[in-house]
Amino acid sequence: MNAAPLRVVVVDDSAFMRMALRRIIEADGDLSVVGEAADGEAGVEAVRRLRPELVAMDVEMPVLSGIEATRRIMALDAPPAVVMVSQHTQDASPAALEALAAGAADYISKETGLGGLDLGHLDRALRDRLRHWARARAQVGRPGATPARAALGAPPPLVLVAASTGGPEALAALLAASGPLPVPMVIAQHMPRGLAPELAAQLAQRAGWPVRAAGPEEALRGGEALLLPEDGVVLRAGDGLRLRLAPGGGVVHPSADLLFRSAATSGLPAAAVVLTGMGEDGAAGAEALAAIGGRVLVQSAESAVVPGMPRAAAARVAGAEALPPQALGALLRGWWPA
Repeated sequence: MNAAPLRVVVVDDSAFMRMALRRIIEADGDLSVVGEAADGEAGVEAVRRLRPELVAMDVEMPVLSGIEATRRIMALDAPPAVVMVSQHTQDASPAALEALAAGAADYISKETGLGGLDLGHLDRALRDRLRHWARARAQVGRPGATPARAALGAPPPLVLVAASTGGPEALAALLAASGPLPVPMVIAQHMPRGLAPELAAQLAQRAGWPVRAAGPEEALRGGEALLLPEDGVVLRAGDGLRLRLAPGGGVVHPSADLLFRSAATSGLPAAAVVLTGMGEDGAAGAEALAAIGGRVLVQSAESAVVPGMPRAAAARVAGAEALPPQALGALLRGWWPA
């Protein structure tokens, strides 16, 4: 028996784009457009009424922008995954950063790098993105273990952070509270390629200490945080630690599981911090780190835009400590008294 199609609401002020997106989304039969709206306010109402699993959302619209509509949608109970589909959400654009901060799971541009509408690009990419985020969203409601307070041990040699939906705001709060640490920090925030330098600059400005996009291979140092622009691994190098980018082919990147597992494989009992996000990325890697003595911290469910990732990690690591991002940052800072 075939599963029911995944339900999608399309929000775009262009009647042509709504028609085109409907045809693209429904082409394979496993996705169904159950509602359309021509402005952000109507889009929020359609989501409230129809309860879809997914939303394809434009940015610039009358009455209410797509970014503000996304913010309101994410405040609903069991919100859908929102994928921004707009000419304004190109890699590294301010609108792309705003969309992720508002709670969008992902974004895709309507245009090519040369400008102009590119329906062929949408046809290739949009359905895969929607399917991925529907699978990730399905993990959110799964119950997890109640986290217990972690036992205090020796400070870890580095801090690894995972984040997805709602991550930019959570990261800003975490980094501002932790301040620069004497050990390296590496961050895997799910995002399309090309956005890392701008997000790192924004986080550095808000946190007040160095945050930058990682290069292809880097020596890891205390006092700064590196934001992965794509998949990456950490490894021992003599007496120090190195980060090496290792491009992957997954729909969502960078992979927190790959990052966490690389530290475990290298025998580095790192601290794993799992922040807000859909799906389970980071849970298996956090479990691997806990098995070699690493500590696992997760964002508390009530403070997360979407608690799927921290809940999945807490289910695998009974000693995980759950706190809001600011408190997690303060906890990290307290491991290394001044």
